[in-house]
Amino acid sequence: MRKSLFLYLFIIAVLMNVFTYKYFTSKEKSESKSNVEEIDNSLLTSKVLSDSITHLSDKLYDANTFSLENNDRAQNYLYESNKINDLPAFAEKVKQALLSYNDSPEGNKYTDQVKMGNQKFIINSVKLLNHRWIIANYSNGELWGEVLLKYFVEENGSISFEIMNSYLYPAALN
Repeated sequence: MRKSLFLYLFIIAVLMNVFTYKYFTSKEKSESKSNVEEIDNSLLTSKVLSDSITHLSDKLYDANTFSLENNDRAQNYLYESNKINDLPAFAEKVKQALLSYNDSPEGNKYTDQVKMGNQKFIINSVKLLNHRWIIANYSNGELWGEVLLKYFVEENGSISFEIMNSYLYPAALN
């Protein structure tokens, strides 16, 4: 009886070892497979992010095609005519000169709109397209519009503006 007890214990121990070995080897395979999948997913994610960054960079480049910062010919004109030494400072000077007209009680005269009721039209944002043109949007809080302006740098360094065209969007219908 003792011999059969030891035989049963031996068989149970061998079976436990076989099942333990099988369990740990399959667990290791599944973990390595999930690690490979995680690496593949992270590579795929980084490729997608890289493609997204490239796509956004291309869109930004296209959006800035018409800007003084990307227009070498306009910059050369300004540098050669001795009108500027520092492009960012010049651009800020032109923007501030135009925005200073927002302080007028009648609104900014370069919006090409008259004051309607208590609301005056003011320029919200400005983009220098080149050495001669500016596009700006304006509003009075209820109505919105856009204006295309010419700007000139005078010999004394002052900046003057001329309205080329303006458009006021119709009021939204409810």
